[in-house]
Amino acid sequence: MAVAATQIASVDSPVGRLSVTGSRDAVTAVSWQAPDSTAPAATGSAPAIAARQLADYFAGNRTTFDVPLMLEGSDHQQRVWAALLDIPFGEVISYGELARRISSAPRAVGTACGRNPIAILVPCHRVIAGNGRLTGYSAGAGIETKRQLLALEGQHDLFATAPS
Repeated sequence: MAVAATQIASVDSPVGRLSVTGSRDAVTAVSWQAPDSTAPAATGSAPAIAARQLADYFAGNRTTFDVPLMLEGSDHQQRVWAALLDIPFGEVISYGELARRISSAPRAVGTACGRNPIAILVPCHRVIAGNGRLTGYSAGAGIETKRQLLALEGQHDLFATAPS
């Protein structure tokens, strides 16, 4: 069986230049790192579609993503990432609440969030500490990126009541 060629699309955003990596059929990563390969994404491929959807998200014209994702990780990570996909645009949830929903522990949920390979599309930025503080974001510029993403989603009042 042939391995699908890796394709990469880029999108400029308020939180930095993003690289969207995947195959023609699914996105495997969204990151702030320069891609290992320079294979441009073909028009109509999952990375190209995701890049357009991310541009729309940052322009305030999109609240959901509908590009196919391929997430590779442990069973626990898969459960956490699937639960992240259920958190609606503009809403936040605590690590503890997410842990309760999937019968896990908050720290284990935080670890899985930190290993999320598909930033923004799998919205780990929507998970906050139980006391409302912004904690634990490892992508982009860390907490500042999380703050920017949540502000984009209308969570401005979160910052006035819960400093990081």
